[in-house]
Amino acid sequence: MPRTRDVEKQKRALTEATWTVLTRTGLTGLTASAVAKEAGCTTGLVFHTFPTKRDLLVHARKTLTERAVARLEEVEANAPDPLTALQDVVRALPAGRRGASDEARVWVSFLAAAVADEDIAEHHRQGNRMLLRRIERLAAAARPDWTHDDVTSFAVDVSALSEGLNAVSLLDTESYSTEQQERSIDRLLERTRL
Repeated sequence: MPRTRDVEKQKRALTEATWTVLTRTGLTGLTASAVAKEAGCTTGLVFHTFPTKRDLLVHARKTLTERAVARLEEVEANAPDPLTALQDVVRALPAGRRGASDEARVWVSFLAAAVADEDIAEHHRQGNRMLLRRIERLAAAARPDWTHDDVTSFAVDVSALSEGLNAVSLLDTESYSTEQQERSIDRLLERTRL
């Protein structure tokens, strides 16, 4: 009797392996053979599941977005009021605060890949725009006295600060310690206080 193939399980395993390789070696070290070795399978299985390296990257990037959305939804759902929801979501964005430097390394690798690949760039834009809309929605609920421009500029500032901190803190943990990142976020959040 032939074995049935669990495609979704294989995709999850290969995505995890891709993340591990990206964390360890960055985009330059990402090869089908490196992913296969990390996943404990053959390169044939990698290419059977993801016909190209780009397909593997796109799927792993989608997974990164899905995980980020789920994490932020949980943070938001646990907040007792709109202002706390906004502040907690913003505080959850810097990877260092969550001990998620590997996640930030993967994100930076995807950002590098996006420079030369329009599909991956589009995933980045969609993910960033989802974050902007979430922050706008939360800011409007927390600060109904703010204008549309206030809400929009706050969301852009949050995105720019959190994504910038995630990128630069990977290379300079001395200048961008977790404590420094928290102080930067707290200074930004001062704007939300009534």
